[in-house]
Amino acid sequence: MRTKLSNNATTNRNPKLGFRIHFIVFLLAIPTILIVWYLTDTTYPWPLWSIPAWAVGVFFHYLGVFVFKKNKI
Repeated sequence: MRTKLSNNATTNRNPKLGFRIHFIVFLLAIPTILIVWYLTDTTYPWPLWSIPAWAVGVFFHYLGVFVFKKNKI
């Protein structure tokens, strides 16, 4: 059975949409990560490992979509 539209096919055809989804999830997850850290154990700042690493991923996703565009034939 074929589906009319899958999420992967949509983001492959529209890379800007894929970046926007990635960025929105990033913005929504950061406060959640910080709240979990604050409510559990604040002795070690473990979000300082995950947040910058994810930010680097978002940055490279931005570069891939908006700066180094692929020309489709």
